[in-house]
Amino acid sequence: MKSSELQTMFQNIFHTTKKPRLFFAPGRINLIGEHTDYNGGNVFPAAITFGTYAACSKREDKRIRFYSSNFSETGIIECELSNLNYQASHNWANYPKGMIQFLINEGHLIDQGMDILFYGDIPNSAGLSSSASIEMVTGVLLEGIFSLNSNRIEMIKLGQRVENEYIGVSSGIMDQFAIGMGKKNHAILLDCQSLNFYYAPLELKDHVILIINTNKQRTLAGSKYNERRTECEQALFDLRKQLPIASLGELTPDEFETNAKWINNPIHQKRAKHAVYENARTKEALEKLRVSDLDRFGELMNESHLSLKYDYEVTGIELDTIVEAAWDQPGVLGARMTGAGFGGCAIAVVERKYTEAFRKNVNTIYEEKIGYPATFYSAEIGDGAKEIIEEVV
Repeated sequence: MKSSELQTMFQNIFHTTKKPRLFFAPGRINLIGEHTDYNGGNVFPAAITFGTYAACSKREDKRIRFYSSNFSETGIIECELSNLNYQASHNWANYPKGMIQFLINEGHLIDQGMDILFYGDIPNSAGLSSSASIEMVTGVLLEGIFSLNSNRIEMIKLGQRVENEYIGVSSGIMDQFAIGMGKKNHAILLDCQSLNFYYAPLELKDHVILIINTNKQRTLAGSKYNERRTECEQALFDLRKQLPIASLGELTPDEFETNAKWINNPIHQKRAKHAVYENARTKEALEKLRVSDLDRFGELMNESHLSLKYDYEVTGIELDTIVEAAWDQPGVLGARMTGAGFGGCAIAVVERKYTEAFRKNVNTIYEEKIGYPATFYSAEIGDGAKEIIEEVV
């Protein structure tokens, strides 16, 4: 979509001749490092070129009007600057409302109403973090429109707080961080506790990253997520009787193997093993991408999936079918599930010339076994949240 088309949509919806300013925040994928964040480890996300666009202009009053072309059935949702409290009937608009309220609460001067149009091209239910994308595009929009003196890391933390405290979803900081700090053709190694991070060059050259949506609703993800957290906490409890550690992420694989015997329950041993080895894979991934070793990076993706299947047991037949079919295709360097598991998405690094054959062959195998098709998206690695100056958005 071109900037001019977004501006025309804005003017038609809000019946104005004002020319809005345009902003963008990407979605994200996590390349490696699954179920490591709450175990004191690292994640390895990247921003993608799918995302959320926002067109905005100030009003002369204190009224805020929100419209999303993705939820056109809800029409224009309105509220006053003086009443930004959560309202269930405001649906998706609670995400930008929360960002506005929290920025005001932090002492930033937001003293006029606004008309804001949102347009997103993140595929629905693909687990690419559309909610954090809305939060962060609202953050950079407010920063630009009101000339706020804000720190990007603080904005990221605020986005997570909106999710946790305003919306009521107990999520980590990876999504907002990847979206806020994304860098074109780079992944980010992020320590979710300290927020120390390193960029890793992701020069794919003749390869592309394909996102494959299983199109299975993740009905088990929530309950199993809580179960896995508890199992890892118990493993840590056992280990701390012998070791001065605060998290599983502090252990190397060798240290884990030496001390695994202290974990009483064999199931808990397996869960902890995944957390420790997966964290080690994120660190190796950074090293390998820095020397352009895509082959080893692909192997790390494969090892990650096997660990998530056998040690963490969060894959399920749909994700396993897609990933195992992907491994059998020519030109594939690596593939793995991404996200919480039990449905959602897988990702694969595929040589560009084989992508069409890959889609066709993997989908045929998947549909024959599962009974319905998967959906495929090609992901470019892009920049983080920003104002759009150029013509094409």
